[in-house]
Amino acid sequence: MVSDPSNISVGSQPSNIVLFIPKERQVKTKWSSMAAVVMAMLLSACSEPLPVDKLNYAGDWQSREMELLILTDGTVAYKRLQKGGTTSINAPLKEFQGNNFIVGVGPVTTTFIVAEPPTEVDGQWQMVVDGVRLTKAQN
Repeated sequence: MVSDPSNISVGSQPSNIVLFIPKERQVKTKWSSMAAVVMAMLLSACSEPLPVDKLNYAGDWQSREMELLILTDGTVAYKRLQKGGTTSINAPLKEFQGNNFIVGVGPVTTTFIVAEPPTEVDGQWQMVVDGVRLTKAQN
C-alpha cells in the first residue's frame, strides 16, 4: 500500500503502485459490473425488428466516410468520419418515420434522415442517409 504519495516516481523508472480499495467498495464494484451486464442484456432486447416493408434497409452500407450496419433484428451500428473526428452509435432501432429511422435507448435517440431509400442502381443497392450516398456491401 502506498502511504506517502510523494514517494511515487513518474520518470524513466517504473514504479509499483498498489491501490487500496476498501472492502465495501469492492462489493459495490461487483454489483456495478453485474448491473452493467444485466443492462446490456435488456438493451439488446429493446430493438424493434425491421418491418417487412423496410427489409431492404438491412445490410452493411458504406461510403468513404460512413459505415452503417443495419441488421434485421433491429441492431444498428454507425460510424462516420467528419471534420477530423469520428462519430459512432451502436444502439437498437426504435422506429421508422416514413423513410427516416430513429435509433437509441430511452430518451437518448438520433434520427437518420433518409433522402433516398434503398434502391437498386445498375446491380448495386444504394441509399442516401444524412446527405451521404451509401452502397450496400456485396456478401
